[in-house]
Amino acid sequence: MDECVSNCVYHLRTKAGLTQEELAEKVNVSRQTIIAIEKGNYTPSVLLAIKIGKVFKTPVEEIFKVSYEK
Repeated sequence: MDECVSNCVYHLRTKAGLTQEELAEKVNVSRQTIIAIEKGNYTPSVLLAIKIGKVFKTPVEEIFKVSYEK
């Protein structure tokens, strides 16, 4: 089984009225990292996931979901 991580960072970011650059600055990464996370091309470290959760005041497990594919 393959594990797949999906997220709702784009939804939370746009709902909060933040640009990719603003979110990147808040969590101390590049805009390119935020783009990759939103597209599902990059799974953040635990530390980065926690920082993103704090920005949106949302538990990490509500932002990032693991699914299993056969």
